[in-house]
Amino acid sequence: MFLSKSFIPLLKNYPSEAKIKSHKLMLRLGMIKQSSAGIYSWLPLGFKVMKKIEQIVREEQNNIGAQEILMPTIQSSEIWKESGRYEDYGEEMLRIKDRQNREILYGPTNEELVTDIFRNSIKSYKSLPQLLYHIQWKFRDELRPRFGIMRCREFFMKDAYSFDLSDDDAEFSYNKFFLSYLKTFKRLELSAIPMTAETGPIGGSLSHEFIILAETGESKIYTDKRIFEVNHDNYKLEKESLKKLRLEYDQFYAVTDEKIDNKEFNNKVDKKNQLETKGIEVGHIFYFGDKYSKPMNAAVDKDGKKIFVKMGSYGIGVSRLVGALIEANFDEKNEVMKWPVSVSPFECAIICFASKNDTTSIEMGIKVKNFLEQNNIETVLDDSDENFSGKLKKFNLIGIPFQILIGKNPDKNKVEFKEVGNDSKMISLEEALNFIKSKKIN
Repeated sequence: MFLSKSFIPLLKNYPSEAKIKSHKLMLRLGMIKQSSAGIYSWLPLGFKVMKKIEQIVREEQNNIGAQEILMPTIQSSEIWKESGRYEDYGEEMLRIKDRQNREILYGPTNEELVTDIFRNSIKSYKSLPQLLYHIQWKFRDELRPRFGIMRCREFFMKDAYSFDLSDDDAEFSYNKFFLSYLKTFKRLELSAIPMTAETGPIGGSLSHEFIILAETGESKIYTDKRIFEVNHDNYKLEKESLKKLRLEYDQFYAVTDEKIDNKEFNNKVDKKNQLETKGIEVGHIFYFGDKYSKPMNAAVDKDGKKIFVKMGSYGIGVSRLVGALIEANFDEKNEVMKWPVSVSPFECAIICFASKNDTTSIEMGIKVKNFLEQNNIETVLDDSDENFSGKLKKFNLIGIPFQILIGKNPDKNKVEFKEVGNDSKMISLEEALNFIKSKKIN
């Protein structure tokens, strides 16, 4: 990609209406553009990041045996009336009528719709368990949308649903998603804490939020610092192994401000290990048994007996994760962003000294670009006439993790290679390629 041909509408300054890091940076870099209150168009830079996050989420769902489907954004009101949530959900639900005067809605979540799909498709207990997920746009009519994509009305989300015969089997499914979320956030280089939480309008008896630490987070969190020492890498996708994993996390006190009991916190956690801070919710999982299957008659036959399936639901805010990554990685003071390699819009930026009278660096840059792209490295070449220091500041802000700097008189055998946040060094192009490839392993 040549920067001169790309659609990256950069702004010189941060928009005054933006208050948090992610909103400021996404508007300034032209990652998003507001369409109306709480609704955004995703432009190429932001869309590339979001789609890469989506793929990591998808891979980790597939790794636990979940199957991908795609449900519509528009749902019938009838199935919500069956479950009893149509009136209970509140004003966040966008209710509309079609030309036949039928009540429909823009889905804020999909428990009812997926239960309807299941009950019309699965009749025998031998088909259980079933783990289904989709990645789709959602709409919740927030009263006061703010902070850009962090609290907007339309958002891109992965939601999954499990169907099991018994509570014990359902707990196994719940724990599979618990592990998959830990692995997903690790691949995004985020330290996420699973915390017991309220179930809210989804309902149920068991729930964990996955929170990353951030000063701009809306949730106040209380936790034991030792929770960060838990290593989930050695746990297998087996019932007893996953039980041990969740117990290892659950032994540490970790709650949001909705569930804080200060006396319990002080009794369970030594002062030296207490952490009170703010965080951003990036995932939420629920177990709710037959809350939806019973009123909607989603049952299977076992030995001539009708058994209502046990269900759970599991959400990750894919679009929200773009903002969360910025909140975690953007050095606002020095105006330096660094995307994880796994989701960066490009893996390497080639920054050339260029002027109307001297094209030597551009010619060298094109050779470097061709070499890297032939080796499956995504690159962007800055072929503009902007001064060299201006280009460096711009790409530090964009956050592409690796840079190759090409001056007026480039060395034919070596390039000036830089990892954002570190000093540059002169190495061969092959060494630069190998270094980038080593960081791509994820």
